[in-house]
Amino acid sequence: MALLDSVTTCLSQPVHYAICKLGFEKKDTYDISNILSGNSEVCWQAVTEHVCYLESDQSVDYIKSIRSLGPVCESVNLYFKSLTKEQFVIQYESWFHWTNCTEVFLEVFDVLQYTQATEVALGLMKLTSYLERALGDVYLLKGNDCPFLLRDLLASEQLADVFGQAVMNVLRVFIGSPHGLNLRNVLWHGFASPQEIPAKYCAMLLFLTAGLGQLLQTYLLQTERVLVHRPYVIFISLEELDAFPLNNEILSIAEELVQQSSFVLKIMLPFWIAALTAFKQSRYADSVILLLPQLEVGLRLLFTTTNKCPNRLLTAESSALYTTFDEMLAKHLDNEEVNQLPVVLEEPAMASDFLWDFLNHQEGPRIRDRLSHGEINLETFPREVANQIVGFAITILCRFSDEDMCSLKEHMVIKPLMNCASCYRSRFHPISQLKKQVLECMKSIHLWPELPTVPEEQVQTLKGLEGNAEATTLILMISEIISQLQHYMPPNCCSSDDPIHSVLTERLLMELCDKRICTLYSPRPVLEVVGVLRKISTQCHQVSQQVIAGAGLRYKQWVKKTLRSRQRHNYLRMLNSIKFLSPVLRLILLLITLELVSVHSVCKKNHFDYQQYLKFLKSVLQYTENLVTYTSPEKNKWDETMELTNKILIKIRKISDRKLMLMHLAT
Repeated sequence: MALLDSVTTCLSQPVHYAICKLGFEKKDTYDISNILSGNSEVCWQAVTEHVCYLESDQSVDYIKSIRSLGPVCESVNLYFKSLTKEQFVIQYESWFHWTNCTEVFLEVFDVLQYTQATEVALGLMKLTSYLERALGDVYLLKGNDCPFLLRDLLASEQLADVFGQAVMNVLRVFIGSPHGLNLRNVLWHGFASPQEIPAKYCAMLLFLTAGLGQLLQTYLLQTERVLVHRPYVIFISLEELDAFPLNNEILSIAEELVQQSSFVLKIMLPFWIAALTAFKQSRYADSVILLLPQLEVGLRLLFTTTNKCPNRLLTAESSALYTTFDEMLAKHLDNEEVNQLPVVLEEPAMASDFLWDFLNHQEGPRIRDRLSHGEINLETFPREVANQIVGFAITILCRFSDEDMCSLKEHMVIKPLMNCASCYRSRFHPISQLKKQVLECMKSIHLWPELPTVPEEQVQTLKGLEGNAEATTLILMISEIISQLQHYMPPNCCSSDDPIHSVLTERLLMELCDKRICTLYSPRPVLEVVGVLRKISTQCHQVSQQVIAGAGLRYKQWVKKTLRSRQRHNYLRMLNSIKFLSPVLRLILLLITLELVSVHSVCKKNHFDYQQYLKFLKSVLQYTENLVTYTSPEKNKWDETMELTNKILIKIRKISDRKLMLMHLAT
């Protein structure tokens, strides 16, 4: 794909006019003293009078409002430029405390002094994100579930009650409404190039944020309320995010690639350079904030080219659909035709799986959502996350490098990165999460043999302890079921002498979990089945943890001779039950894994068979839920556990005999 030098803007004509020209049409000079009191407080009435309304329904007339507010924004920008940093901090720092990230707003003031285009855009992206987060905290003073979309938040009665409707209308002119300047969305979705965002709008939003802090302080004093800030999201299990190796040599090559790659629009080149620079300076959050919109615009360029809809490259109007990550990663277009973008990406599963993992999956880091909604502490943003976004971006740049750069793909420095890309597997899809759950549960059950236990001769001295025969019967039934499942397992994994200990192993589960299962565009029945299997696995893990905790506690009490007679009997029933509970839980984990490997076969079932299959899975789930109850410290119902286990094993054997499981369909 040739570099599209002809693309001079990604803003549609009306949006470009609104952002770049409309606010400059009135040439009036506006005196800052009209909207600023002597003690640096915002005179809101003098600001709100610039918002114009339609005669028809008294809704905001965004065109006239932007035009009228233009000179006000210019005046604010010039005023801030006239202040030293010390003066600004003295006058305004306290008014930003309500945002819970004062430093971000103080940094924006620094940016305005130099008006370097990429830094202004970056500052505006951070400012709007953390302003939204702070407004959400204010919303929660009066409401419960904070709206996810900024436009819904700004239109809420709750914020109008605190700040006044006229004030909220001012904000809606700048952010949140697709009819206004919509600065936040235009930037975060990669539609605006650095030169297209006037610095005066950044200055105005900084000014308005301070003014909101003043209004809020008055409201909190009057109502005697306290503003509570929601905690930031903390990334856990960072090792799971480690997909791409990066070093200084790769970053140097990346700087060449951005100049050559057809993935990069020339108008967006400053953003790419700034992103790589930020990463090298250890400003990891800044790097990712700059890169995410550029990945989106680059993919949008590919999407619109391959799907032959070039008009979708531009910002959509308020009445039309934005072409965003969600649509570009979908299987079908809105006209039901197949999306051609994955085909062009060469390694479609890699690119799409990675993007779904890092942006969309509920259990993934959802980096764009969390950054753009101000949910992450920028100062502690982890290098591991930035590393993966930058690494992925470099693989895409390389994939779409010009012919004379193709040798780079085989470069000894770049090749490991490209190899990692081609081998990437989803980490946060429900299927991947189920694999992780199964292996964690198996590790827990493997701890059981190490549990301290009462010597066998002491067990024999207690009369009335029964159940050994029943436990033996259950273990025999487990062995029968294993023999039925052997055909669906890797060869040479079963010893006829001891099927339970030779088959129900961590090694076998790891081998099965290592099989590649398609995660992209999983149909609803697949996700429904995986959801039930995950619940079963969760319950199994809970049982294992309860057995480990209970056995340890009871053994200590036994040694100290603090158990009453009934408790001693109950403890020994627990030890007896462990003999069959361990293999039955391992059998269920094996069933889960075999079904997972064949999960896409569920689409072959007709509606009736599918419902019957789900009913079977839910009966296994019910069994594990009951196990959690019966093995809890409060219940300790070990005889009932044996009865439950007998019933579920009969049911599993029956389903296996009738070959109604997914593994049977897959062969």
